Amino acid sequence: MPDYALIYFPVRGRAEAIRLLLADQGIDWEEDEVQIADWVSGKDGRKKDAVFGQLPGFRDGDFVLYQSNSILRYLGNKHGLDGSDAHERAVVDMVNSGVEDLRQKYGRFLYFEYETGKDKYLETLPAQLDLFERILSKNANGSAFIVGNKISYADYNLLDTLHCHIDLSPTCLSNYPLLSAYVERLVSRPKLAKYLNSDVCKRRPITPKHK
Repeated sequence: MPDYALIYFPVRGRAEAIRLLLADQGIDWEEDEVQIADWVSGKDGRKKDAVFGQLPGFRDGDFVLYQSNSILRYLGNKHGLDGSDAHERAVVDMVNSGVEDLRQKYGRFLYFEYETGKDKYLETLPAQLDLFERILSKNANGSAFIVGNKISYADYNLLDTLHCHIDLSPTCLSNYPLLSAYVERLVSRPKLAKYLNSDVCKRRPITPKHK
């Protein structure tokens, strides 16, 4: 059995960036799947163990960690995916926090404004995408990763967040040549491409709302 286990619902959600990292790095993990109804009702006894009452959780042997960004940082540090020096690590962390800001805005829209606020959300999205296009442009003229010359945990988080928006609006990156090329570069990485094209990945909805 793999040493790693991801504790989450049968959706992409907050766990997908973690899956992208593991798959791309060729790291085996077990899916410790939690049914949403059992979690909400309290029938699933693991809820009491979640430090903040939330998933995902991540097991590395006997060590268990919660909160998606903490898990990403932990794996980034453990597998050399967090920058090459102190300055680069700080920038990776900064960019990942910026991705989190966008993800939270997307989440609020998805759960509370999806039926009435889609047009408004898409009108404001370019202001967010502009930020990441600009960050890319300052790193090897946009031909590399979001920070530095090797992939980091922030790349996996950004890729998943961009995928969520492409699902929402397939043309949302049309005016962003650097971001568009960035997505294509990442999804063409052999191990990542294999995971993204797998049945197990394709059958997971982004959230329960996407079923």
